[in-house]
Amino acid sequence: MENILVAFDFSKNSIHALEYAITYANILKSNISLLWIDGSLTDEKVLPTIEHDLRIEMKSNMADVKNEYGPQLKYGKISFILSKGKIYQQVHNIAKKISADIIFAGTHGVSGYEQYWIGSNANRIVTSAPCPVVTIRKDYNFNAGVRNMLIPIDSSMETKQKLPFAVNLAKQFNSKIHLLEIYNTPLKVIRKRIDKIAEEAKSFITNEKLDFVFEIIEGTSVVGTILKYVDDHNIDLISIMTDQGTTTANKFLGPYAQQLINNSKVPIISLRAKEF
Repeated sequence: MENILVAFDFSKNSIHALEYAITYANILKSNISLLWIDGSLTDEKVLPTIEHDLRIEMKSNMADVKNEYGPQLKYGKISFILSKGKIYQQVHNIAKKISADIIFAGTHGVSGYEQYWIGSNANRIVTSAPCPVVTIRKDYNFNAGVRNMLIPIDSSMETKQKLPFAVNLAKQFNSKIHLLEIYNTPLKVIRKRIDKIAEEAKSFITNEKLDFVFEIIEGTSVVGTILKYVDDHNIDLISIMTDQGTTTANKFLGPYAQQLINNSKVPIISLRAKEF
């Protein structure tokens, strides 16, 4: 993984996201690009370049951030990009342009709000990004790294798609994986399907020679069950899939993904499902 993109607006959220991204960059030996977007104009009024004075001011501010945080990178370097347009669209476009491997974005969750674009656009960034997105709240203490990673398993075909990326990340951080089945239906057909997917996931992780634990939990609320498990097992990162509208996934998508992102105290890495 060579390139990390951080959605950046100078808020406390985005500063915290940058600090968290640096921990990943030092493990993955990646570069970090900070992306600031002027999203104040509508599509009809968007200009091809940011106004001269604003560009100069942002470059000066970014240079200060680069000088402060650049020395913390052990291998790569920090650069900055200025853009203009709709926030989530520009994050998508720039991520594709620089071939970003991961995007980091701060989120305020449901307990607070800041008048910056990161928090209000986090969910749209997650669902439109061309690569995995890590969302993190500004009050999360990540000094311990990623010791425990949670991978929930559902009945969809897409749920297995997160395994290769999550397992590779767990290898890099030397994390223990928590593979979790949540039964929220009495239908035996669905339960058997989840069991089959879980067995395949366990086999995959075993072949990768990673430390993991497996648990099945009955829960009427998928999100509530996940968040309780996070608290009970000191989880540092949750890996989920996101809804693309044309997939068959039906648990950790749409409102489920949004509820997790808004309510989770720990960072979440969200991956887009490929179409079948």
